[in-house]
Amino acid sequence: MTIEQLYTGCLAQGAYYIESNGEAAIIDPLRETAPYTRKTDKAGAKIKYVFETHFHADFVSGHVDLARKTGATIVYGPKANTSYDAYHAKDGEIFALGNVTIKVLHTPGHTLESTTYLLIDETGKERAIFTGDTLFIGDVGRPDLAIKGDLTEHDLAGMLYDSLQAKIMPLPDDVIVYPAHGAGSACGKNMSKETTDTLGNQKRFNYALRAKSRDEFIEKVLDGLTAAPAYFAENARLNKEGYEPIDRVMQRGSQALSPDAFETAVNETNALILDVRDAADFAEGFIPNAINIGLNGQFAPWVGALIPELTQPIALITPAGQETETVLRLARVGYDNCIGFLDGGFSAWGQAGKEVDTIESISAEEFAKRWQQNPTIPIVDVRKPTEFVGEHVEGAENLSLDNLNDHMAEISRTEPVYVHCAGGYRSMVANSILKARGFDNVVNVDGGMAAIKKTSVLVESSVKSH
Repeated sequence: MTIEQLYTGCLAQGAYYIESNGEAAIIDPLRETAPYTRKTDKAGAKIKYVFETHFHADFVSGHVDLARKTGATIVYGPKANTSYDAYHAKDGEIFALGNVTIKVLHTPGHTLESTTYLLIDETGKERAIFTGDTLFIGDVGRPDLAIKGDLTEHDLAGMLYDSLQAKIMPLPDDVIVYPAHGAGSACGKNMSKETTDTLGNQKRFNYALRAKSRDEFIEKVLDGLTAAPAYFAENARLNKEGYEPIDRVMQRGSQALSPDAFETAVNETNALILDVRDAADFAEGFIPNAINIGLNGQFAPWVGALIPELTQPIALITPAGQETETVLRLARVGYDNCIGFLDGGFSAWGQAGKEVDTIESISAEEFAKRWQQNPTIPIVDVRKPTEFVGEHVEGAENLSLDNLNDHMAEISRTEPVYVHCAGGYRSMVANSILKARGFDNVVNVDGGMAAIKKTSVLVESSVKSH
C-alpha cells in the first residue's frame, strides 16, 4: 500500500494518492490531472475512485476532468447533489481498493456534505483518516461557509462538534490525520504548519478537540472568524455543477500575443491586465491600468479576493517561462477566461514604444526622512486589522487590502500617500489598484513594517481600523 500527500504550498492544499495492488484512489485532487496520471503510469496502476471530501470553496477540484480522462468513479458522501455523474455513498459504506478498504464517515459541520474517509489496511487495522476540512492539524473547518435558509453558523458548528465526537474522537490515537489544508488557508484560523499528525496528538493539543462541552466548542470555533474570500461561493458552485475542461482553458490562456495584438485583445474584450512580476520590477515600469499580484506570494487567494468576477477576461504579463504556470494557477481557483499573455513580457511592450507607467517606491530610510519633515503625511497601512492593532506607524490609517475597494473615498487624491504593508507584497498590489483608479500620487514604502521598525519612525499600538 502507498499513501502519498501531494501538497501545494501556494494554496496550502493537500491532495492524496493511495495505491494498493494496482488500484489507485485520489482524494481532493487539484484542477490539473497530469500529476496523478503520471503516478499511476509509473506504478502500473489504474485510478478506480476520486474521493471528494466536500464541495471545496477555495479551489476548483480536478475530479470531473480526472474521471473523464481515466474512467474513475467520483465519490461523494451523503447530502452532495451534483450536476454530473457521481456516486453518492451512504454513511458507513465501504469501498475496496486493492488489498485495502476505505470507509465513508459522514462528518457534516464545515458543510452539510463534508465526509471523512477512513483507510483500513489489509490486516483490518484503521490506519489513516482523510478529513478534508472537518479536522485540520491544530484546528477544525470554519462552519460559516454553507449557511442556507434557517441554518446558522451556530447550527453548523454544533453539527461539527457532533461529527467529531461521534465519528473521529473514538478512533485509535495512532490513526494518521491527513487534512485538506494547512497554515495559510482561509478555511480555518489556527492551522499548523505541519501537514499531518496522529489523532492522539490532535486530541491533546488541538484547541477545538479539547473543548469540554458542545457550547464551549461552538464558542471557540466561531470566535475570531473573518469574512470568507469573495470567490469561495463561486468555486463551490463550480465543484458542484462542473466546469470547462482544463485542457481547453490552458490552450486559450497560453496564447502568445504581440504588443499590438495584446493591446487590441484587451480593448476588444475589456480584459483586466494582470501583471504577476515581482513588486520591484512592477514599480519600475508597467502597462497603464495593470494590476500587480505577484506569483511569489499568496497569489491565488489574492486574485480571488480582488477580482470579483471569475468570468472576467484576463490578459497576462508574466516573467519569462512562467506563462503556463500562471494560467494554471488562475484555473485552480476558477479564473478560466485568460485570453493570452504578452509575448516577450513587459520588455517587449517598451521596445514597441507603447505607453509605460511607474510607481514611486522608496526605502524605509527615505520614508523616515519624509516623515520627520512632516509627521502628518498621509500613510495607508494595508495589513489586516489584527496586524495593525499589534503595531503601526503613528498617524497611519488602516485600510486592509481585502477591503481597499470599499474605502477609496478616504484616500487623498491631491497629495502624496505613502502605502505600506508588512514586507512589500501587499502594498504594491494596493498601489497598482489605486494607480489604476486614478490615484497618481501613491508612494510605495519598500520593505513595509519590517523595514520601518528599524528607522526612527514612531511606532505605536491601537487606534482605529477598518
